[in-house]
Amino acid sequence: MKLNHLFALSSIAISVSALAANQPTLTVYTYDSFTSEWGPAPKLEALFEENCNCDLKFMPFEDGVTMFNRIRLEGQKTKADIMLGIDNFVMPEAEKSDLFIPHQLDTSGLNLETAWTNETFVPYDFGEYAFVYNKKNVTNPPKSLKELVDREDLKIIYQDPRTSTVGRGLLFWVNQVYGNDAEKAWEKLAKHTVTVGKGWSETYGAFLKGESDLVLSYSTSPLYHQWNEQDDSYAAANFDEGHLVQIEVAGITKASKQPELARQFLTFLQTPEAQKIISVNNVMKPVVAKDADPAFSTLPHYAQLPFTQPDVETVKQWLATWQKAMSK
Repeated sequence: MKLNHLFALSSIAISVSALAANQPTLTVYTYDSFTSEWGPAPKLEALFEENCNCDLKFMPFEDGVTMFNRIRLEGQKTKADIMLGIDNFVMPEAEKSDLFIPHQLDTSGLNLETAWTNETFVPYDFGEYAFVYNKKNVTNPPKSLKELVDREDLKIIYQDPRTSTVGRGLLFWVNQVYGNDAEKAWEKLAKHTVTVGKGWSETYGAFLKGESDLVLSYSTSPLYHQWNEQDDSYAAANFDEGHLVQIEVAGITKASKQPELARQFLTFLQTPEAQKIISVNNVMKPVVAKDADPAFSTLPHYAQLPFTQPDVETVKQWLATWQKAMSK
């Protein structure tokens, strides 16, 4: 009987192994905070795999621009089926690369101020860029971007616009507010910038260690501290000029060998269950379930700064100007 039992167990193990071997693997390139222990990826993976008959794998990078640069370098040899984590500011450059295919999803029901018309990338969350500070340490926060730039008494940290979507957002923000005077603004800002980090996780971590007074993040970031630490000491400065809105998106690579499974995942990202996970664990506003968590309605109103997307060559010029100012 024991021998028969062993044979039975062995057969089950072989069957399970064979089943796993026959399952397709869906590989998602994303940024590291999305895949962290407290990020959305672990819960999304478990939920999606309940019905997909697949193995969902997230591959993390330091930030969205770094991730996109990797896919651009790999080209048609990339292992990524999906790129998740660039935003509306990097999106035109990604489309120009011709490395992605149409999503073919209905996006008419999205909870965005402007109707979504892009046929390649699908939004999964959004939020306003903002500088976060601890109210115990900063009692007189800047009320505008120009005040932040001018106040040398405030130490700041932000992300490199060459590697980070958040840093790229500040690049656009400064140029939108300052126009032809952007280089002078960067020079002023450099005088009280502690460091420019590669990605959000690194820079926000440095801020929490007390290395700066403010850090570039999101208007929603204080909710993380309220939810996870029961700490309401953190706030996001509200600027008179208005704030740029980041819309994070996902797209299917042209190299993917299972585009239909990839589309199934993009559709899944917009379900109420996935939106709840993303909005709470990524601490960003949902694009579908407007009331994913009541706490979002308690945040102050951050006026949106009107913005016209520049072409790729203009972005290159802005990056060159930033680098020149930082090297002085």
